[in-house]
Amino acid sequence: MTPTNASSETNTVSESSSSTSQIPLEDRIVWLNGVLLPANEVQISPFDHGWLVGDAVFETLVIVRGMPFAISRHLERLTFSAQQMKIALPDTDELRQAMMDVTDANGLNEGRLRVTISSGTGPLGSARGHSEPTAIIAATPQTPWPQSSAVATMSWSINENSPLAGLKTVSYGANVRALSLAAAKGATEAIFPNTKGQLCEGTGSNVFLVHRGQLITPSLASGCLAGVTRQLLIELTGAKEQDIPLPALAAAAEAFLCSTTRNIHPIHTVDNQRLRLCPGPATQAASEAFEQLMATEIDP
Repeated sequence: MTPTNASSETNTVSESSSSTSQIPLEDRIVWLNGVLLPANEVQISPFDHGWLVGDAVFETLVIVRGMPFAISRHLERLTFSAQQMKIALPDTDELRQAMMDVTDANGLNEGRLRVTISSGTGPLGSARGHSEPTAIIAATPQTPWPQSSAVATMSWSINENSPLAGLKTVSYGANVRALSLAAAKGATEAIFPNTKGQLCEGTGSNVFLVHRGQLITPSLASGCLAGVTRQLLIELTGAKEQDIPLPALAAAAEAFLCSTTRNIHPIHTVDNQRLRLCPGPATQAASEAFEQLMATEIDP
């Protein structure tokens, strides 16, 4: 078994989706408010609040062996985000079936799937209207990640007291800007502190590191998202949640990112400083445990 998911993912993705990867995005089949149709036939109002003000929640799932992985956990988090944002969700059984239908309609054995639910149409401002929500599900092949990653820490911070803290909303402008800056520094992920200077999260990932022989990750009180992969890893490895000073990441013996699309992704460099181990033994053990889980359970 490989120590990381990167090399095996590269082979699996390239082999299983070689034909479907050539399909233009506009020709892919999506689910819009209960109807399957080509993406180029989708019509969304210019007054939809997801588009206007980022008033929407979403989930990204990885497709494994033709099925969305950990679908129940993702639906649970989607429900939580929608409840906090007071966005009415379609029936979760309907969403579950729609995810399968979109996966099948696009012929994907491996890939990524996204569910987005907005509050619907409204005025040109933050106040909501009274329309029904807009629900969209789309799926594409997954672009493979490199075997390991360089990360760059940001001076911008995540507000752990934000009304959006812990919610998976489409308000990703800060992430887009941070990831662009990280790319300019030769990194593939940007890492945020919170307002207390503690390690928080990446733009699309959670962070684990080894400190004094213990695998640790920022607690949810840091303002980080309750990642599905993060929680599974805590259950698999016994990693401890705690407050972590941001500089501890660069000082760690080993560290890794995790997310739905990355699985376990070793970090080799933090702010141009190479870590001693990549991947280290804790990273390898976490990766092997997670790969075993994915191989044996589709909805853990």
